[in-house]
Amino acid sequence: MTALLSLLLLGLLLATVAPRRLARARWPEREPVLALLVWQMLVVAVLLCCVLSLLLASAAALPAWRDVVFSGAPAGVVEAYGLAGLEGWGRLSAGVLAAGGLWTALSLAREIRSARAERDHRHAQLVRRAPELPASLLPRRRGAREPLVVLENVRPQAWSLPGPQARLVVTTGALQQLSDRELAAVLSHERGHVRARHHWLAQCSQALATGFPGVGVFSEFRDQVAVLVELAADDRAARRHGRVTTALALAELNSEVFASCPPRQLAQSPARVDRLLLGEPRLPRRARLGWTLAALAAPVAAALLAAAPGLSTLF
Repeated sequence: MTALLSLLLLGLLLATVAPRRLARARWPEREPVLALLVWQMLVVAVLLCCVLSLLLASAAALPAWRDVVFSGAPAGVVEAYGLAGLEGWGRLSAGVLAAGGLWTALSLAREIRSARAERDHRHAQLVRRAPELPASLLPRRRGAREPLVVLENVRPQAWSLPGPQARLVVTTGALQQLSDRELAAVLSHERGHVRARHHWLAQCSQALATGFPGVGVFSEFRDQVAVLVELAADDRAARRHGRVTTALALAELNSEVFASCPPRQLAQSPARVDRLLLGEPRLPRRARLGWTLAALAAPVAAALLAAAPGLSTLF
């Protein structure tokens, strides 16, 4: 019983207190990749608390299932969890947690299906509007796996289409307005999105936030992912082509679309340019290691709480 309550309490703290503190921190702007890891481990820990709580609650509700869960356990382990006699409370907890798990799975499946349909539609639309450049006309660069598609449009724009047949797309307006170095920085930025599978993060965070609109950790996760993946891609381009070049390319691309881009993107772009030009140093190695260990400790703590009663009987 203590393990179940401890897991629920830990999940509540991780879903309420931790996201607010992390969202107010300033260091993620300097370490976006590390910040993405921390947010992912936080969400994994919350979900793990729910899954382990569901396992213990169902074991309390159904004695037959309890025998399955603890089959092969040494003597005294089942009694250490104190689940006997809690069938009513266990059924209520298991029902609520199972409904949440089912809703999460349905939300994720719906988001994946919607994203896949949108991606296929955009791929088909792109094939109709612009054929791929012949391989003989593309620059021979090691590791450039994503085909480049040029779309006729006077507005300077560039984006990536993720998936098994990923594409990098630029408009003729971008080719005319950007220098060679700026164009290379833009393509490196978009290539970073594709190779880091940022669309997977976006889909998962959107599914959780849509399925549970009242849960702060999931809405904060979605909002932070939208910002951090852009900063991570900016850093990738800056490492290869320089911060000033990447900032200039970002400013050139957004100079023509500020009036029509979404409010969130409109607010992000100037801040991203300023961040690149300021060039704040990375966190010290010890701080990066500390945040990495803290991120990994969250799901480990959930697992240890679930196993603590059983371990106490063995030692």
